[in-house]
Amino acid sequence: MTEPTDENVSTADRTLYTYFRSSAAYRVRIALNLKRLDYRSVPVHLLRDGGQQDQPEYRAINPFGLVPSYRENGRIVRQSLAIIEYLDESCPEPPLLPSTPFARAEVRQFAMSVACDIHPINNPRILKYLERELHADEGMRLQWMRHWMQVGLEALEALLAGTGASGRFCHGNQPTLADCCLVPQLFNASRFEVDLSGCPRLQDIDAACQELTGFQEAHPNRQPDAAS
Repeated sequence: MTEPTDENVSTADRTLYTYFRSSAAYRVRIALNLKRLDYRSVPVHLLRDGGQQDQPEYRAINPFGLVPSYRENGRIVRQSLAIIEYLDESCPEPPLLPSTPFARAEVRQFAMSVACDIHPINNPRILKYLERELHADEGMRLQWMRHWMQVGLEALEALLAGTGASGRFCHGNQPTLADCCLVPQLFNASRFEVDLSGCPRLQDIDAACQELTGFQEAHPNRQPDAAS
């Protein structure tokens, strides 16, 4: 069977199941924009109707009940990093991973530190459990989020200082998978008023990213479902 290429995938064939405030979906929107790939956006509201991600129609698309999910030519890829790497392999320009194995490992370790270590313990599933099962009030939940985001982001700051690989962006002078993950996490940190005084390098990188159209257009406030 011939694998579809970017040339024979239409806008209608690219569908992103997304939620405007989901940092995982935000990562994929950035990647799609940086690669200048048109796609159809299907909102999955994580709060409305008891959580549209838990409805049978969406569970049939993603059994985990998480966003994003990405459909192309009738096939579905789930998990944001898997989606971005798929996009990078199937539409290689501009690349989101460096050309050498060690540099790719450096970018992946940064991205996974966000996607695997910082983000999951602050997502809605965890916060709902803290509220409903452990009876943590709003103040306690905010303290939880702020603590783990600050700890993780300060570790990323130290990681960049230790590798010496960063330039204008997380790795060199063009955006990579690492930046796709960093910017949404910093958006969450700002939203929840996390103390970022210990992360000046991360804030500089975020500012550089925000100058690019691909990042600007992926911002939560610019998504169609932000006003719904």
